[in-house]
Amino acid sequence: MKKLKIIFATMFIAFSLFGCTKQEGLQNLTASEFQTTLKSAEPGQILDVRTSDEYAHGHIKGAVLADISSNLFQEAAAKLDKSKVVYVYCLSGGRSSAAATQLQEMGFKSIVNLSGGMLAWQSANLPISTSEGVSAPSSGMTLADFGKQIEGKKLVIVDYNATWCGPCKQLSPVLDDWVKAQNGKVELIKIDVDANQELAKAKQIESIPYLEFYINGKLADKQIGMGEAKAMTEKWTQILL
Repeated sequence: MKKLKIIFATMFIAFSLFGCTKQEGLQNLTASEFQTTLKSAEPGQILDVRTSDEYAHGHIKGAVLADISSNLFQEAAAKLDKSKVVYVYCLSGGRSSAAATQLQEMGFKSIVNLSGGMLAWQSANLPISTSEGVSAPSSGMTLADFGKQIEGKKLVIVDYNATWCGPCKQLSPVLDDWVKAQNGKVELIKIDVDANQELAKAKQIESIPYLEFYINGKLADKQIGMGEAKAMTEKWTQILL
């Protein structure tokens, strides 16, 4: 049990410290730090590497759409000045970290990544812009709504995810199988952070996948990120059963 605690404590610390790290030519900044540095940003040097739909419904003012899952990223990067700072962000930091790595490989010397992405930006109550003719997305479930979801239930796992999140997709079948094996003892609630931004903001979720474990309506533990399947399921068993 001690080893498992150490493993997951290490995972938590790694994710928590990500925003404070600095590699050669790459800075990972918090939302407030990112906003401050943007005051000196050159036009066109801010890349939103999410999808066009995500971008349309809320982005940082001045950002260029550069979906990393399409050719848009390469096309947008080719128009940038490699001698100047380029800023990148996504929803929670995963895609923008991958984008930052690609930009480094392409010869960019100074890259600033928004740690925690738009989730962190919104948690800090910073302004967002929407594309012309597009309204901001529904805020979705509130914290009060969430409380009703788990009220009166003995054992619950809440899985916060997003459709684009690779680690979330890896975690999902492991989680589904484990919950199914409990024969109804544990309820699984899945929440898309894109569709429930108010809840994600209230809970200050800045990285996914993110799990919460509730016993009789009380938060008992949580997990950030994707680990080794056997270690994870053993930990879930220790928490809830």
